[in-house]
Amino acid sequence: MIKITEEEFLRLSAYIKANYGINLKKEKEMLVMGRLQNVLIENGFKSFTDYYQYIRSDKTGKAVNELINKITTNHTFFMREADHFCYFRDYVLPYLSRAVRDKDLRIWSAGCSSGEEPYTLAMLMEEYFDKEKVWWDTKILATDLSSKALSKAILGIYKKEALDSLPPNWRLNYFKKSDNENSEIVDKIKKEVIFRKFNLMEETFPFKKKFHVIFCRNVMIYFDEETK
Repeated sequence: MIKITEEEFLRLSAYIKANYGINLKKEKEMLVMGRLQNVLIENGFKSFTDYYQYIRSDKTGKAVNELINKITTNHTFFMREADHFCYFRDYVLPYLSRAVRDKDLRIWSAGCSSGEEPYTLAMLMEEYFDKEKVWWDTKILATDLSSKALSKAILGIYKKEALDSLPPNWRLNYFKKSDNENSEIVDKIKKEVIFRKFNLMEETFPFKKKFHVIFCRNVMIYFDEETK
């Protein structure tokens, strides 16, 4: 195994924090070393210093993209932080249904991971507006750093047991059978969500319309106070 020295870890973690906001504490050193082993071996690097120089010199973005895919956890599930979704359903949506006069409603799921959060929001809005939905233009922007997570999110295919936390009528109305082990989000829910790769550390946000609601808790837990 290629070991990572304290100096190498500090250098790599400082680069990740400065450019992507992710705060890798000292206790994550072994995790980082383990997740990046295959990358170093496959590329013939002898040390994490060689790997760091490779990341800094690569102009294609491939090296950084692979790094982000390896170090981000992407651990999430449907109805994670259920209280937040209940508040959105019981208080935020009733308020917005009165306040947004042009019926053009925009939600941002920042750090959407593999798609469970934005799809949950889409299902909540579908259920809340019901027959009135035809009069509304609703869209959810779902962004993440990880291209691997976004690829899974766009597919919208999940293990059947991952749906256990959802109401039975949601499983019936908003999913279709993919195979014996998986279910897929139906098209009318998929169409509510736009997935984009985006770094929250960017100085400019290239979004034309304002957002009425932003969900970002699942990504903020990886930032320190200064970055927040």
